[in-house]
Amino acid sequence: MTNDADLLGQFIREPATAAGQDAFATLVERHLNLVYSAALRQVRSAQLAEEISQSVFTQLACHAPALKAGTVLAAWLHRVTHHAAIDVLRREGRRQAREQIACEMSRLMDDNPVDWTRIEPILDQAVQSLSEADRAAIIMRFFENKSLREVGESLGTNEDAAQKRVSRALERLREHFVRHKITGAAAGLAAIISAHAVQAAPVGLSGTIVKGSLAVSIPVSTSLTTAKIIAMTTLQKVAVGVVLAGAAVTIAYQHHQFSQLQQQTEALVKQETGNQALNARITQLQQERDNATNELASLKEENAALKSRPAEVLKLRGEVGQLRGEKDQLGATTAISKMTATPEARQLLHDSQKIGMGIFYKQFAEKMKLTPEQTEKFNDLLADNIMQQIDDVTAALRDKTPSDQLNQKFAGENTSLDQKIQELLGADSLTQYKDYTKNLLSSLTAQQFQSSFTGSDAEKAAKAEQLRQAIQQESQSTLANASLPPDYQTLPILNLVNIASEDQANQSLNIMEGIYQRVIANASYLSPDEITKLRSFLDKAVANNKAALSMNRTLMAPISSQ
Repeated sequence: MTNDADLLGQFIREPATAAGQDAFATLVERHLNLVYSAALRQVRSAQLAEEISQSVFTQLACHAPALKAGTVLAAWLHRVTHHAAIDVLRREGRRQAREQIACEMSRLMDDNPVDWTRIEPILDQAVQSLSEADRAAIIMRFFENKSLREVGESLGTNEDAAQKRVSRALERLREHFVRHKITGAAAGLAAIISAHAVQAAPVGLSGTIVKGSLAVSIPVSTSLTTAKIIAMTTLQKVAVGVVLAGAAVTIAYQHHQFSQLQQQTEALVKQETGNQALNARITQLQQERDNATNELASLKEENAALKSRPAEVLKLRGEVGQLRGEKDQLGATTAISKMTATPEARQLLHDSQKIGMGIFYKQFAEKMKLTPEQTEKFNDLLADNIMQQIDDVTAALRDKTPSDQLNQKFAGENTSLDQKIQELLGADSLTQYKDYTKNLLSSLTAQQFQSSFTGSDAEKAAKAEQLRQAIQQESQSTLANASLPPDYQTLPILNLVNIASEDQANQSLNIMEGIYQRVIANASYLSPDEITKLRSFLDKAVANNKAALSMNRTLMAPISSQ
C-alpha cells in the first residue's frame, strides 16, 4: 500500500492531473474517518463535523507543499481538526448565547408553543411564499445555520441589516402559520426550524470533500483569501441586556481574539451542559404552571356543582385558596430567577458575565500589563459585582424599592469592589480602572466607528481619537450642567439602576442622546458623508440601549406584573 508521503508527493507534483487528484482522493478516503470522528466528538453535530472535515482537507490541499518532510499526516490532520473545531465551537457558542435565553423565554411565556408536526407539512410552502431575499435569509440562517455575518455577506449587506431581514422574514412566516391556525412566537419558530428543517445526513461525503478541496487548491494560490472576522458591539445591534448578552455584558462588544483557546472550549462545553439543565427546568416549570391552572379551573367547576353541599364546599374553598396561593407565589417569581433556579444555571450566567467582562476590559488589562492570574481574578471580581447587582435589581422590582435606596446600595457595593481591586492590583491601577470605566461611552463609540471613517489607517485613527475626545468633553460638560457626579456612567445599560427605574432610564438615555447630538453638531473635522453615517450609528446606539433596558426589566420583574 502506498504510504501517505508518496501520495502527498504525487499530489504536490501534479495537482492538476488525474494521477495527482487520485492520490489526494486516496488520502481523503484513508483519513476521513479520523478527521470526521475527531470533529464530531468535539462539536457533537454531524453537520458541523462535515463542515470541519471539508475545511481540514481544504487546508491540506492548499498547504500540502509547505508540510515539512517527515510530517506524520494523521497527526497533522488531527491537530488541524482540533483547531478548526475550536473555531466552530467559538462561533456557535456566540450565536447560541445570543439566541438561547430569548428562545427559552419565548417557550416559557408562550401558552401555544410551536409544534413541529403541525408546521412540517406546510413549512416549504411558507418559505416559498416569502420574497426572494427573505427566503434566502431564512434558508441560510435556519436551514444552513449560518451566522448573521455570513447571511449579510451573502446578501451584500452587513450583520445589522441581516438581523433585521431575518426578523422580518420570521414574522412573515409566523403570520403564514397563523393563517393556518398554527400559533406561536417568532423566537420559538426560529428554534424549531433550526432543530428540524434539515435532518438527513449527506450522502457521498468523501467525494464531495475531494471535489471541493481540489477546486480550491488547483487554481493559483494568490486567489485564496482569508475571511475577515468582524468585531461588533451592541452599539451596532440590539442586545438582550447585561444579564443575557451571551458571553458578554449587554453593551460589551464581540471581539475576535480570545486567549487560551482550550479554556474557551471547556467554557462552551460547560455552557452547553448548563443549557440542557436550563431547558429541563423550564419544561418542568411550564408543566407545573399548566397543572396548577388546569386544576384550579377544574375545582371552580366543581365548586359550582357543590353549592348545595356546604361541607364539601368548605373543603373545596380551602383547596382553591391553597392553589391560588401557589399561583400567586409563582407569579411573584421572575423570569431570570426561574432561569437561574439551579446552581449550575446560575454559574453559567456568572461565567458568561466573566467572559464578557474579560472582553470588555481587555484593553485595560493590556494597558496595565496584568498577568494572566491577575486578569482572571480581576474578571471574577467584575462578574461577582454584576451578579450581585442583578439580584439587587430583581429584588427592587419585586419590592418596589425607591431608586435612591438602590443607588445607595450600589454605591456601597461599588466601594467594596474598588477596595478589592486595589488589594489585587494596587492604588494606581484602581485609579486607571475608574478612569477607564467612566469613559467607556467615548472609547467604545470611537473604537467601533473607526472603520467607517474614510482615508488611510492613520487618518481613520486620528479621526477616531478626535471623536473620542469630543464625546469625552461633551460628557463632562453635560454631567456638570446636570449636577451629576463626574464618574456618572453615561452608557445607560451599564448602570443597572436604569433597569429598576424607568424614570432614571429615560434620564440616562436623554443624556446619552444629548451628548451624541452635540458631538455631531460640532464634528467639523468629518465629511458630510461621515457625519451621516455617524448620526445613523449613534441613533442605533441609543435605540439599542433602550431596547436592552426594556428587555432586562421584563426578565427581572415579577411575572405577575407583566
